[in-house]
Amino acid sequence: MIDYQSIIDKYYPAGTVRRDIYLKHCRQVADKALHIASRKKLDIDPALIEASAMLHDIGIFMTDADGIDCHGSAPYIAHGLLGAKLLRDNNFPEEIARVAERHTGAGISVEDIDEQNLPLPHTDLMPETLLERLVCYADKFFSKSGDMKEKSLERVRNSMDRHTSRTRSRFEKLHEEFS
Repeated sequence: MIDYQSIIDKYYPAGTVRRDIYLKHCRQVADKALHIASRKKLDIDPALIEASAMLHDIGIFMTDADGIDCHGSAPYIAHGLLGAKLLRDNNFPEEIARVAERHTGAGISVEDIDEQNLPLPHTDLMPETLLERLVCYADKFFSKSGDMKEKSLERVRNSMDRHTSRTRSRFEKLHEEFS
């Protein structure tokens, strides 16, 4: 069993709004990913799905996102890379670090980074493995702000449309795989 709670406790102190938001969001993503995996009979260890989903956003505390009580200096879009580094530095399995690294949007390509002038290294951040794609997909249905209720498919699609047509297309492929 992967002890994901210890690193959450380390960076998301009890009694903080940041922790409450983090735990609620990640639990929602984990539950949706586990439900999809069960329904689709995916060959992924449920404990690995849960740990990956509970840690996919571990880097948000290092970003500047006041609305979710995160007061770091990095841009929010970098939270996946920051979280992956943190997980690697704390000796978590590479497959979990890669989920953190590649879950943002419906993946971020080098082309996206260039065209949108994103403050990210010039590297491909697309979800590749079944686990990476599953958590990425489940994450799209939950926000860390507002009422935090599960979004409708239409609302998710609308949020993907705010980026690029490639983003929407990538989401549709994930939807086809997991719906």
